[in-house]
Amino acid sequence: MQQSAPQPGSLGYTASVELSSDRLLQDKRRNKQRSQPASRPASRFKIGGKAAEAERMQKLQVIRTPVLSCYRIAVISLKGGVGKTTTTTALGATLASERQDKVIAIDANPDAGTLGRRVRRETGATIRDLVSAIPYLNSYMDIRRFTSQAPSGLEILANDVDPAVSTTFNDEDYRQVIDVLGKQYPIILTDSGTGLLYSAMRGVLDLADQLIIVSTPSVDGASSASTTLDWLAAHGYGDLVQRSVTVISGVRETGRMVKVEDIVAHFRTRCRGVVVAPFDEHLAAGAELDLDLMRPKTRQAYFELAALIAEDFARAQQEQGLWTPDGSMPPHMAPPLPGQPQPGYGYGYPQEQQPGYGYPPPVQPGYGYPAQQPGHGRPPQAGPGWQQPPQR
Repeated sequence: MQQSAPQPGSLGYTASVELSSDRLLQDKRRNKQRSQPASRPASRFKIGGKAAEAERMQKLQVIRTPVLSCYRIAVISLKGGVGKTTTTTALGATLASERQDKVIAIDANPDAGTLGRRVRRETGATIRDLVSAIPYLNSYMDIRRFTSQAPSGLEILANDVDPAVSTTFNDEDYRQVIDVLGKQYPIILTDSGTGLLYSAMRGVLDLADQLIIVSTPSVDGASSASTTLDWLAAHGYGDLVQRSVTVISGVRETGRMVKVEDIVAHFRTRCRGVVVAPFDEHLAAGAELDLDLMRPKTRQAYFELAALIAEDFARAQQEQGLWTPDGSMPPHMAPPLPGQPQPGYGYGYPQEQQPGYGYPPPVQPGYGYPAQQPGHGRPPQAGPGWQQPPQR
């Protein structure tokens, strides 16, 4: 079921060996200054520094809005090569880093998506393997064997590299995956395909709490994104369109011919918000994403996007009866903030009734979950010095 790496002779093996990021990318980590997180101002002595810091902290509080049930974000586009996977990864990494919470991004692209290449793979398992194992998944640790974790804490569930295999991932499979992951992850991002008619797309749209439309700062990119909104509105997703967010993704360096401000103005009339993510050399490389290597302006853009997305957390939970009618969280359901543990409670559920995730999960180097304990579906592994307990 699970592979550690592509095997010699298998599809994708040559690419994994000869086209890896270790071979193709120049090591710029030593030369490039690591950027500061958007939630931590680089200097307090800048003009307007206090006001900017207050605004950042306010947005950080919004990003850290407690999520009492799974919140699902779908990233879509009719056109390929617009930065959809980059947007999914950068947003997911920002949410995971700033919330210190469990966030997962899944690759639902039927044409062998590339989401799995944006993180250093810890497993060769794919979303198809997870579907096959669903009857045996009883805990977060069971699921964690199928994911790879980025330095930010974002986990990624990759897809198959063989398009002939990945097309078998359908609507029913997607709904089953979301049902299983939703019990363990407060936030799920879906990197969808470029079409709107493939099987799994129905589930992606039906289950989405938030839609992100990705466009490039170009005539054809903006036109395709606007057409996507037209199609969705005409097929019963008008409410989803109205509360959607558009990302103008600078996937390549562009000149001054295109009036980006006009593109932004157009989508502001159609969506809840618009964010312009500038070109970034690190993101354009298409390799493993590291927030610290992004340009400050780019990192700030995704911080703004995370805050904009988080503004919708309260609405989604209010619809499920988890928040009071005035849009505030019931005091008795308030979970502790990161670093402020509250014994016996997490996400508003008594410890013995928690639906599978707490706030935040313990993080261990490499995997991000606590050491395996007996009683989680698998017995402890035998190791050096391990002895069979005496039988009574």
